[in-house]
Amino acid sequence: MGPVMRMIVTRPEPDAQASAERLAALGIEPILAPLLTRQNLSARLPPAEGFAALAVTSANALRSLAERPDFTGLLGIPLFAVGDRTAHEARQLGFSEVHAAQGTLDDLATLIALARPDGAVLYPCGKHLSGDLAHALAPQGLMVVTVPVYEMVAETQLPEPLARALSERTCGAVLHYSARTAQIFSALVAPHLPEPERRHLAMLCLSENVAAPLIETHFNRVMLADHPSEEAMMALALAFTREQTGP
Repeated sequence: MGPVMRMIVTRPEPDAQASAERLAALGIEPILAPLLTRQNLSARLPPAEGFAALAVTSANALRSLAERPDFTGLLGIPLFAVGDRTAHEARQLGFSEVHAAQGTLDDLATLIALARPDGAVLYPCGKHLSGDLAHALAPQGLMVVTVPVYEMVAETQLPEPLARALSERTCGAVLHYSARTAQIFSALVAPHLPEPERRHLAMLCLSENVAAPLIETHFNRVMLADHPSEEAMMALALAFTREQTGP
């Protein structure tokens, strides 16, 4: 039996722990190094009665909503989630009508446009938006009220488990789920890792958009998931492991 494959998980908690458990089930040793931490914002939500639909592009938005005193008033609004995982989280929290798109903002905009909600769409989101849902739905004549309800705060120095794994060269790959964590990883790691080593360390990325900041800083050994989902990321991690260590 060859050495155990070790992989760094950069996504925030609690998702980092969930990914770590799935990696461990595949026989891969996870190294947890979240590069972002969720902090709730105190923005007031408009009254729920004014909305025909709720749009959600991340589980973090749902978690922040669930921690607000006015949360239960939202549970009866039809909810449109960016993908299956976010939809599952919404159902767990008690939303009565949940529709799941195929995983991207464009998919979500299409799903909402086809549903033709009879009124405005409430879009609780993060402070750092990667896409503009209001802009995407404007041609359909749909009004989107965008309310940032949380902020993902970046680490300003290398988390100790990540620094140790890099210095000991005991890590085979790094999992990246968002362009922002990829940017933070590049900024924190590139100064400590010579370019030849950057070219060697494998980057397993959710999408091309996620990979872009890594390629810019010469992390050139980039592999993309077949689909922007956790299932596809785990399939990629397993395929990479088998390629390196044999079945």
